[in-house]
Amino acid sequence: MTEYGLFLNGGWQAALHNRSMPSVNPATAEPWAKVAAAAPEDVDVAVTAARRAFDSGVFRDKPREERAAILNIIAAAIFDRTEELALAESLDGGATLSKSTTADVPTAGQAFLYYAELLAGAADEERFTEETPVKSTNVVRREPYGVCACITPFNFPLVVAAWKLAPALAAGNAVVLKPSPYTPVTTLLLAELCHQAGVPPGVVNVITGEGPELGAALCEHPGVDMITFTGSTKVGMQIMTTAARSMKKLTLELGGKSANIILADADLDAAVKGALFGIFFHSGQVCGAGSRILVHESVHDQFVEKMIEGARRIRLGDPRDPTTTMGPLVSSAQLANVDRYVRLGVEEGARCVLGGRRCTQEGLVDGYFYEPTIFCEARNDMRMVKEEIFGPVAAVLSFRDDEEALRLANESSYGLCAGVWSNNAERARAMADRLQAGTVWINDYLLVNIRFPFGGYKQSGLGRELGPHGLYEYQQLKHIHIGEANGPGEKFYFDLLLA
Repeated sequence: MTEYGLFLNGGWQAALHNRSMPSVNPATAEPWAKVAAAAPEDVDVAVTAARRAFDSGVFRDKPREERAAILNIIAAAIFDRTEELALAESLDGGATLSKSTTADVPTAGQAFLYYAELLAGAADEERFTEETPVKSTNVVRREPYGVCACITPFNFPLVVAAWKLAPALAAGNAVVLKPSPYTPVTTLLLAELCHQAGVPPGVVNVITGEGPELGAALCEHPGVDMITFTGSTKVGMQIMTTAARSMKKLTLELGGKSANIILADADLDAAVKGALFGIFFHSGQVCGAGSRILVHESVHDQFVEKMIEGARRIRLGDPRDPTTTMGPLVSSAQLANVDRYVRLGVEEGARCVLGGRRCTQEGLVDGYFYEPTIFCEARNDMRMVKEEIFGPVAAVLSFRDDEEALRLANESSYGLCAGVWSNNAERARAMADRLQAGTVWINDYLLVNIRFPFGGYKQSGLGRELGPHGLYEYQQLKHIHIGEANGPGEKFYFDLLLA
């Protein structure tokens, strides 16, 4: 069994109390690796190393070209080690090996390439000449925040770590990463790659461990200047409260209960494929999953029949088997939570037309597999429709017209994503403009583009990841006013105050 320490100050270290924890393969429920289990004292070591590295300027003060070159080296290293990273991602979190190989690892590498490219084309400061109230030169600078605490989820550990780490480093920050205790390994490997690519010691640190006290210690630490978190809305609210006590910069990418709207004039075959991908990709463990499928009443029954037919072709199995198209849930706790919501749906009056149980297929009973599940006759007031399940459970709702579809879609405390399927481009765009969501796809679903911002409305979060906006989140603005010596400012002061 492979063992991993904490990655601190440029190298591997044991946790101060020599504690460790298993990383469990969710396909078998058996440990496959052992990882250091940090305590709050380890958090202090990590933040101190990051603080020292940032204050020294060893990375922050590098020319933009040098930082960009290092990001490109990191990207190349990720691509070179695709097989190793993909396997670790699969064993840690249950992702199919085909997904982690063709999507997760390349997406992580592309994040570093993109922010290296952005560094080459952007400027750290802009200069303006201003005539009022007095003639002056004005400089607006973008500067790094300092030490960034990056807390990542279990569903896409490598991708989300890259989405946070690449812009944080591009901006010149130092980072302490805390991955989910369920999926820590690829984040540790990423930190090692960064060090090997030339990131100085202390600039990238990773602490691993269980329990909310670890995250609390990181968020409360006075040496941390910024917190960026991806995870549940409940935990995000707790972090927001903690951050408020010391006014730390905060970005939150939280939960979702996204509506995927199928209009009567949609291409049903394409919409069905999009809806299946939107809810069953990665076993439904996706913050932007299209878990509320709103279908016009005139095509509802036909759509559901096609969706059931498509879902039956999904193949559950060993994530390392290339024929497997859906793997397990990440943990026994997540499995129990999904099943609880399915039971709630039945109790609330929704009709389960497919699945609704743990997988009993031979060879899979020991893992955390759950069958693709579809509910009809669902309503927005049901808990299984209102609350994020984070599993392969779709709720299909019927609507009469566009206004009702919009009301149902927006009648949610979340606002992360939405989808509209229609052959009428003008009609679809009009609906997209009125949907309360940070990302709206038209005739597509769940395709995230690294060049454009991703984030939510309402309780789905604050701030944005990806695109130039993702870089700006890791930079604070400074305005420098340069007046003319013995210039018109002297008369300005005299007239206002010194007469």
